[in-house]
Amino acid sequence: MKGLKVFFFYLAVLSLFRLIFMAGLHEYLGEGSGISDVYAALLRGTRLSMQTAGGLTLVSLVPALTAHYLLPFWKKAEWGLWLSLNGLLLTALSILFVAVFPYYRLFHANYNQMVFNGVNDDIEALFWTFVQQYNLPVRLTGALLLAYALYRVLKWLLETREELIQPQGWPLPLRYLLRTAYLGLLYLVSLLGIFGGSLGWQTAVDWENAGVTKDEFLNEAILDSPQAIYRAYELNRRMLACNGLNFTTEDIRLLAAYISGRPADSDNLDDYLHRKAQGATVAKPRQVFVILSESLANWPLLPEYDYLPVASDLRALMKQEDADYCPAFLPNGASTVSAVTGVVTGFADANLYLTTMPESFAAPYPTAAAPQMEKMGYETNFWYAGPATWERIGAFTKAQGFSHFYSRGDFGEVPGSVWGCEDECLYAKVLEGVASDKPSFHVILNASNHSPYDVDVEAKGFPKEKVREALPENLSQDEELLRELGHYWYAQRELAKFVKEAKEKFPDSLFIIVGDHGDRYNLEKQPKTYERYGIPFIVVGRGIHKGTLLKDSAGSQIDIMPTIYELIAPQGFEYMALGSSLTTTNKKGVNYGFFITRNAIGKADTVPLVPEPLVDSLPQIDDQAMQDYCNAIRAISWYRPKYGAILDEEKLKDR
Repeated sequence: MKGLKVFFFYLAVLSLFRLIFMAGLHEYLGEGSGISDVYAALLRGTRLSMQTAGGLTLVSLVPALTAHYLLPFWKKAEWGLWLSLNGLLLTALSILFVAVFPYYRLFHANYNQMVFNGVNDDIEALFWTFVQQYNLPVRLTGALLLAYALYRVLKWLLETREELIQPQGWPLPLRYLLRTAYLGLLYLVSLLGIFGGSLGWQTAVDWENAGVTKDEFLNEAILDSPQAIYRAYELNRRMLACNGLNFTTEDIRLLAAYISGRPADSDNLDDYLHRKAQGATVAKPRQVFVILSESLANWPLLPEYDYLPVASDLRALMKQEDADYCPAFLPNGASTVSAVTGVVTGFADANLYLTTMPESFAAPYPTAAAPQMEKMGYETNFWYAGPATWERIGAFTKAQGFSHFYSRGDFGEVPGSVWGCEDECLYAKVLEGVASDKPSFHVILNASNHSPYDVDVEAKGFPKEKVREALPENLSQDEELLRELGHYWYAQRELAKFVKEAKEKFPDSLFIIVGDHGDRYNLEKQPKTYERYGIPFIVVGRGIHKGTLLKDSAGSQIDIMPTIYELIAPQGFEYMALGSSLTTTNKKGVNYGFFITRNAIGKADTVPLVPEPLVDSLPQIDDQAMQDYCNAIRAISWYRPKYGAILDEEKLKDR
């Protein structure tokens, strides 16, 4: 019973702290935010704090229970553990709570990576800054008094008698019933504590998906102090995990020269990234859309899966006269965030966590998409189905030059899962938000085709029984596979529907459609490498035709923006890119672990490379040329974001 008391006490304290935080810093509330947004933040925060309260409870519960059973003769030990450990926790919570007010005013954020930056700073200077500028003695005294008051309340609560589960004189059946109810409550609280106010992982709330409002202040208020500290720790850990690759500056210079086709005569990497457009092949579109579709694998589009009715809308779109398709395309990495960084920055996945690196927030990289599209007169917009706080995507895309970022918090009450709103809602918001008279560039990242796969696809028309009949007999009763295929069907239908409606509303638009990654589900338990990892590259729009892309084109997500530039930019337009266009030169692609051409795919980290066929023909590659290409893409994508433009061996000494 003491454990339950402690749990609900911490939940109440964290919720009260959140309310006071909102009231004390209410001036940071956005102009468009109302009482419904505040209520949503309080509710979401309470759910998240259930996880925090569960963790804090365990700190004293586990030692106290251990003492209870191992030291039954020493009752004071158990009682002392309850009081001392919770006293320490309440002291820490109170200090964090008092400190978060000046912290937010300084950084306009709850606790984040700056905490760890401060640890590496001049400690003495920081101490005197706290004393002189932030009244450290007064604030610390206030925090300790608050901790003592909370401690006294908790002590009183723990001292109250626990009669409910041992009601003397009650009939035995009633006592058993009451104890059963108590165990049920204990089980329920355990689930809520583990899954952040949910009964399962499918709808669990954590620090990454908590920010669901349209207001940045409220999204920060959702995080209680322990969750914010954990966020800071996790982001810092990811950044520190950005291990270097084994290239010298001389290696990088030679590889940069190889990939650019110019002499290795400069120590400035940016000199090797300059490109000039050969001249537009289509009339300049007013709207340009890049759609990163969650888990949109290429295998359902292959001829050998034509019998499976899960991609008919996308197949029909690809057959249109104003569409072209490259089946030999790789994602930037194994996860969505790699796709985002590939398109937004133009760099390949090179063991760097770009969304956490300070360098990514200082200024846009020279290969970043948004500034170069603005140079051509386009307003730049990023649309995301999920919360702005996921992987810091909102802050990251804006830091990399996007003028506007829209996420689930901007869409109001819309159906969806823990990962984001349903695709049809996202596309509807995009169509509403695009001004027909203003040239604009849009990156759209959807989320429906993602576990827990909880869209009611049957209610939306998914032909489940038709798909079941088409599946091999050994898979026809696999309900999980049918649910996954249903979400692929839904995602591709809504995507094709969006393209159709957007073309009607904005006839002179250009669309690039790719998956963010593959490798989520296949029919085979051990699929071929190509079918497991490949994603489609589809281009649609006025002026596009079969043959717009090279007949032997291949690539990866760093080649998306160069392809757009070469399609629409005037001759001589200068841009910067690591990748190249599928309309002019690009016949190979590489990512974190694989290479691809029109007839071969394989792992990129073997010597020699071992190609596997995409089709029945014998796979053929120039081994040395492919190895040089892979190394060049990786070396530049590692050095330039982390160390800057100038090649300097001194920078690599302490890596």
